[in-house]
Amino acid sequence: MAQGLDNREFSKAGFIGLGVMGYPMAGHLAKNGFEVTVYNRTDSKAQKWVKEYGGKSATTPALAAADAQIVFACVGNDDDVRAISTGSDGAFSTMAPGTIFVDHTTASAEVARELAAQSAKSDIAFLDAPVSGGQAGAENGALTVMVGGAQESFDQARPVIDSYARAVGLMGPVGSGQLTKMVNQICIAGLVQGLSEGLDFASRCGLDVGKVLEVISKGAAQSWQMENRGHTMERDEFEFGFAVDWMRKDLGLCLDEARRVKGRLPVTALVDQFYAEVQAMGGGRWDTSSLIRRLRDSTH
Repeated sequence: MAQGLDNREFSKAGFIGLGVMGYPMAGHLAKNGFEVTVYNRTDSKAQKWVKEYGGKSATTPALAAADAQIVFACVGNDDDVRAISTGSDGAFSTMAPGTIFVDHTTASAEVARELAAQSAKSDIAFLDAPVSGGQAGAENGALTVMVGGAQESFDQARPVIDSYARAVGLMGPVGSGQLTKMVNQICIAGLVQGLSEGLDFASRCGLDVGKVLEVISKGAAQSWQMENRGHTMERDEFEFGFAVDWMRKDLGLCLDEARRVKGRLPVTALVDQFYAEVQAMGGGRWDTSSLIRRLRDSTH
């Protein structure tokens, strides 16, 4: 069991949202000895999880959170987070004073601050804690978690989050986790476009793309995207990974926040439109590395 700084031992957890990320994340909690109650909008997925990992399933977020000392959520967007937390059957309605709500959804910093204010009225601590590392990171328990919230709540929650994380950092007050995730996505967008251009250029020049990757991945051009996506891009394989639809949602959050703080994201805005073209090609569920398909289309 995980123990916080106040010596309170966490043993019971709720987990709301069993998508490609939440399902294995909740599984790691169960494997680490926590009593986990799960909720998923499609109940059959929750039943499948219980058969695989044990624990219990609930028919509403409120019931999943009722006996939990710490509750995790990993859902789709701002409205989903509001629905499962402050809605009529939301988790906040049954969580006890002194408990912690950890939101792993990639959402806006605005909704994080909004929900933190709501939860504080019931003495529930709120942490916004978006993750990076994709489905593979969730399955392998090797996610990077960027957290916003109070130090005391972070210190209490961290040993539990460590169940599925390789790195966990407190980035600042509530909202800071989401802002850090935006930085992450901004950096990825430009990298993937640059990698796409480089590999397409290499191919058109008649170079052996595999050999190019082997050499340049050892120098200043090296990146996670090059190491993990370069060869699949070369083979035109995109039916896996982080979907273009999800990336466009994330980049939309980045662009909205940039307008709010009067920041300029010209490359990010351009790449967002490139992803819109991939969607128009029918690639909404393709991995983000599918940007290269725009360049391979002779009409571009």
